[in-house]
Amino acid sequence: MRRRASAADAAPDTAQELKARALRHLARREHSRAELGRKLAPRAESPEALEQLLDALEARKQLSNERYAELRAHQLSRKYGAARIRLDLKSKGVAADIAERVAAEDELARAASILQRKYRSPATTREEIARRMRFLQSRGFSHDTIRRLLSSADAD
Repeated sequence: MRRRASAADAAPDTAQELKARALRHLARREHSRAELGRKLAPRAESPEALEQLLDALEARKQLSNERYAELRAHQLSRKYGAARIRLDLKSKGVAADIAERVAAEDELARAASILQRKYRSPATTREEIARRMRFLQSRGFSHDTIRRLLSSADAD
């Protein structure tokens, strides 16, 4: 019976093979530099060759942490608040300043939209308001945003 070669058994990719592998990953979806580096590292001849490839992809604008952060933040913004989005982006290797900028866009409107989808009617009791606060906190919204949103709902 033939044994299938694992990634550890296989020889490292040449520069062209590594570039082709990187472009296949990028064709499927955007990747952060760190994420793509982690995926390609086991197949690279050396860390220097991997860094050269990532630099070349960035120079040709085929790889962009900002573009990745904007797309990922947009995907996550339907369900989560700025804190959760920042945490996700940082875990993917995006710089803190980029993560901060893309995560903070219109948090109050996002929270209102998420709350409207989850709860159709306005909160009437103190317990309902507390439940909604906990819900929004679990989604990564700041206390200030939650307080502004729920206090404006009480005024209505």
